[in-house]
Amino acid sequence: MEILTSCNLASIAPYVPDAGNPWDIAKVKHVYRRLNYGATDATLNIGIIGTPSELIDTLVQEAIDTPNPSQPVWGFWNINNYTDFETENPAQINEWYAQTSIEFINGNLKNRLAFFWFNHFVTQVEVYFYGPYLYQYWDLMHTYAVGNFKEFVRAVGTSSAMLFFLNGFENTNNSPNENYARELYELFTLGINNGYTQTDIEETSRALTGYNHFGGNVPGNPISFDASTFDDSVKTIFEQEGAWGYDDVIDILFDQKADLIAPYICEKLYNYFISPDTNQNIVNEMAVTFLANDFEIAPVLEQLFKSEHFYDIDATGLVIKSPYDLTTTFVRETGFQYDNTDDQFTNFIIYLNQITGQNLFQPVDVAGWQRNRDWINSSTLAGRWEGMRILLYNFWNFDEEQFRDFAINMTGNSNDPAIITRTIIDFLMSRPLHTEADYDIAITVFRWEIPDNYYDDGLWNLSWESAPYQVLLLLFHIIRMPEFQLK
Repeated sequence: MEILTSCNLASIAPYVPDAGNPWDIAKVKHVYRRLNYGATDATLNIGIIGTPSELIDTLVQEAIDTPNPSQPVWGFWNINNYTDFETENPAQINEWYAQTSIEFINGNLKNRLAFFWFNHFVTQVEVYFYGPYLYQYWDLMHTYAVGNFKEFVRAVGTSSAMLFFLNGFENTNNSPNENYARELYELFTLGINNGYTQTDIEETSRALTGYNHFGGNVPGNPISFDASTFDDSVKTIFEQEGAWGYDDVIDILFDQKADLIAPYICEKLYNYFISPDTNQNIVNEMAVTFLANDFEIAPVLEQLFKSEHFYDIDATGLVIKSPYDLTTTFVRETGFQYDNTDDQFTNFIIYLNQITGQNLFQPVDVAGWQRNRDWINSSTLAGRWEGMRILLYNFWNFDEEQFRDFAINMTGNSNDPAIITRTIIDFLMSRPLHTEADYDIAITVFRWEIPDNYYDDGLWNLSWESAPYQVLLLLFHIIRMPEFQLK
C-alpha cells in the first residue's frame, strides 16, 4: 500500500459543491490566497457568483491574457547607452525592485507564477548585477509562466542572466564548464540523482558550449552564440550519440526523460499551491495530464485548482506565508491605501521582506528558497510582527478613517463588538480560531477602554471617534496570532 505524506486524501476529481460541502466565501478566499495574493471582500463576493470551475477558468485565462510588465526604456541597453554606469545601473535595479513589488499588489496568477518560476530557474542579481539582464530575465519568467515548460527550459538556458549566473558564458570547446548542465538536470528538470549520470553532465556541458560573446561584441548586449567556441564533436547523452548542440540537448532530454520530468515539476507545483507535504497519487495524476498536453502548464493548473483535493479542508491554513505573501496579501485584502511618493511605501515593503528572509531577486542559493517552515525562526517571527506593526502605522498615518471604513464595509456597520471582531478575524484567517477563548481575548482587545454599559445599551457604534483606533488595536492583536502566518 502506498504511503501518503499529506493528510489531504481528497481526489483529483473536479469539486462539485453540494449541501455537505458548499461553494462558499471561505473557498473563494482560499482560491485567491493560493492563486493570487488575496482579494478584497468585494472581489470575493463577485467570485462566489459563478461555479468553482468558472472562477478557475477566469483566473487562468486572465493569467494567459495579461501582458508582461511594461519594458523600461533601459530594458535592452548596452554599456554604450550609459553616461554614468556606476550610478545609473544600481538605480535601474532599484527601480525594478519597486515596480515588481507594486505588480504583486496589483497583479494576478501570472505574477505569482512568474515568481514561482523565478525560484525554480534561480539566478541572483548580485552575480550579474546588470539592470537590463534583470528586466529581460523577469520578462522571460512572465512570457512562459503559463506556457509550455519544454520551451521555457529551452529559453532559460540561453538567457543572459542565466549564462552569467551559472557560468555558461565561460563554457567553451577548450574549457567546458559543467555548472549549467548539472543544474539543468539536478534542479530544473529531473531532480537530484534522478535519471542522469556524471557522464551525461559532462557530455551535455560540451553540447552547451558556444554561448560566449556579447551581441556585436558590445558588453551589455544579450550573450550570443559563437560557432568558433562550440564543441562540434560527437557526444553521447542519455545513450543518444551525435554532434549535439543546445537545441538537441533539450529535445533529447524531453524525449528520453519525459516520464521523470513530469512528476518532478508537478510535485513542485503541488508543494507550492497545495501543501509542503506531497500526496504522490495526486502528483502522478497531474503528471499524466502534463504529458498528455505536451508539457503545457495551464491544463495541469486547471486540473489541480478545480479538484476536490484543492478545496479539501486539509488544504487550507497549512502553508506558512512567505514574506511577500504576508505583506502583499494583507495590503490587498484590507484595501488600505498608502503614500508611495518616491516609492517610499514599496521601498519599505522591499526592506521588510528582505530582513525577514526574502530578497526579491536574490534567492538564498541555486536551489532557491525552500519555503514554508524555512520562513520562520525566532528572529524572522519577531521581524514579521514588528514589520507588520510598522506597516499598520504606515496606513494609519496616511488615513486613520480607512480603518473605520474597513470595519463598516466588513460588518455592514454593526455595533456589536463581538460580530465586528469575529468578522475581521475570520476574514483575515484561513480557518476559524481554535477556541472561543481566543475570540474572547480579541473581543476584549477591540472593546478597549470603552465602558461596558456603552456596548450593553447599544450606544457605541463604528461612528464613534475611538472606532478607527479600536480597529487598529484589533489588527495589532491579529498580526501576532500564529494563525495569521498561515494561508
